[in-house]
Amino acid sequence: MLNYLAAERRFSPLTVRNYRRDIERFLAWLDVDESRYDFSRVEAKEIRAWILFRTEQDKVSASSMNRELSSLRALFRWLHERGCCPKNILLGIPSLRTPRRLPSFVPESRMNAIVADCYRTEEEFEAARNALIVLMFYTCGLRLAELIGIDRDDFADDLSTLRVRGKGGKTRLVPIPEFVREKIAAYTELAERQQICNSAEKALYLSLEGRRISRSTVYRIVKAELGRHGVQGKTSPHVLRHTFATHLLNDGADMRAIQELLGHASLQSTQVYTHNEIAKLKESYSKAHPREKKGQY
Repeated sequence: MLNYLAAERRFSPLTVRNYRRDIERFLAWLDVDESRYDFSRVEAKEIRAWILFRTEQDKVSASSMNRELSSLRALFRWLHERGCCPKNILLGIPSLRTPRRLPSFVPESRMNAIVADCYRTEEEFEAARNALIVLMFYTCGLRLAELIGIDRDDFADDLSTLRVRGKGGKTRLVPIPEFVREKIAAYTELAERQQICNSAEKALYLSLEGRRISRSTVYRIVKAELGRHGVQGKTSPHVLRHTFATHLLNDGADMRAIQELLGHASLQSTQVYTHNEIAKLKESYSKAHPREKKGQY
C-alpha cells in the first residue's frame, strides 16, 4: 500500500513515512504480525477501541487522531479495492470533532519590518540564505517541503515565476516580486563565489557543505528569525504561509486567486482565512461604532 501511495498517488516521502508509522502503531496495538495477518478480521469495534486508547490513555489530540485515522482509511480502502477485505470498515467511523482554530499570522506592521530587515545586502552566506528563506515563505506562500524542494532550474529565465511542486505531485506557477528576484540573484552569485554550490547539486537552498538544506534546519532558521524580530506565539514556516494568505485577503485579493497561489485542492481549505478577516471586522466595529462604544442598544 505504501508503494502505491508513493508511486501512483505521488504522496511525499514524509507523508508516506507518517502513514507507515500510524499503521505500524495500530498493528502493534492489535499485537499481530503484519506479514501474516488477515485484515478482513478487523472489526469496527476494534477501530473504536483504538481511538479510545489513543485519545484517553495516550492523550492524543482530536486533530492528531484524525490524521492517524486518515492513514487507516487509506489502508482499508486500498485493501477493499483489491478484494482483500469484503468491506471498508472505516466508512462507518467518523472523524473526531475538532475546535476550529484560526491560523496564526504575523501582523502586517511587524511583517513589513521583517521584510525590510531581510532585504539588507548580506555578504555572509548563511545570513543571505536565511533572509531569502523568510522572504520566499512570505511572498510566495510556500509549504516547508515545497521550499526545500526548489531547484535552481525551477525559475523562469528572468526569475519572474517559480514552478512549485506541491502535494500529490501537482505543480503550480507562483509569481516572484521584483525585489525578491534581486535577492535570489545575489544569493546564488554569493553561493558560487564562496564555492558553496557545486555543479552536481541542483537545490536552491544549501547547507554550508553544499547539500540540499534539511527540514529541521529551515524550521530552526524561521523560528530564530521571527523570534529575533519579537514575533510572539507560533513561529513556524507555516505561520509565514498563513501570513501570506491573510495579508492578501486583507488587501482585497480574490479568494480563488489565493487558492491557486497556495496550491489548495479545494476552496474550502482557503476559506479558513476569511475567519481572520471577520475577527478583524469585529474588532474594528467594537472600537469604532458609537453604539458599541457607549454600550447602547
